[in-house]
Amino acid sequence: TRGPGEPARFRCDAKHVVLYPLVSKSLRNIAAGKDPLEGQRHCCSIAQLHDHYSLGYPDLDELQKNPQPLIFDIEVLKVEAPGSYQQDPWAMTDEEKLQAVPLIHKEGNELYRQGKVQEAAAKYYDAIACLKNLQMKEQPGSPDWIELDQKITPLLLNYCQCKLQCEEYYEVLDHCSSILNKYEDNVKAYFKRGKAHAAVWNVAEAQADFAKVLALDPSLRPVVSKELRSLEARLREKDAEDKIRFKGIFSQ
Repeated sequence: TRGPGEPARFRCDAKHVVLYPLVSKSLRNIAAGKDPLEGQRHCCSIAQLHDHYSLGYPDLDELQKNPQPLIFDIEVLKVEAPGSYQQDPWAMTDEEKLQAVPLIHKEGNELYRQGKVQEAAAKYYDAIACLKNLQMKEQPGSPDWIELDQKITPLLLNYCQCKLQCEEYYEVLDHCSSILNKYEDNVKAYFKRGKAHAAVWNVAEAQADFAKVLALDPSLRPVVSKELRSLEARLREKDAEDKIRFKGIFSQ
């Protein structure tokens, strides 16, 4: 048993590390904040090895073609007791995922209130990933699938709010449209999609979404009116700029 700061070295023959390129790719995905199994099929390890002509890293491709003995230098950074830290979603059991979602959601809300929008979006994404992973194991349209989907929807709307503030409008359009394909009366999805449409100059689509918001919830008229006035002001400003630009072209 080694404590923090104590290094250890292990040498492994090639026959014991033939699958290491796939393991290394997963570790690199984890370091980049991605799913460690991203891009892999659901099959055995040997099939994975033959299925991946390229792992996306030249050094791993070479090691996969020509397995070599490897030396691993391992250093213990710190020792944490079980339950004293939050696992990444990919490492959780199904029960742990379900229990973690409300906590991750709460963390996202707190980060958003602090103005840390990117960090909040990452939390919402993690919570959605937990639920999506569980949902994949259910029959689409079944009661359990629908229950999970209804938990995903508010998280996805929070994620879209973050993306609106980060000016990633096309991602908002995609996610809100996916929600509305299933829940046609979701006012928040129409409103956020309307704002995204307005931001990318889809004027007719924005007006249609804001009209739908009013039809579903007339009490939101002051908020919708403000958005429409902002859109009209931007359109007038854009028209004025276009006239100046075109006038310069035609006067040459």
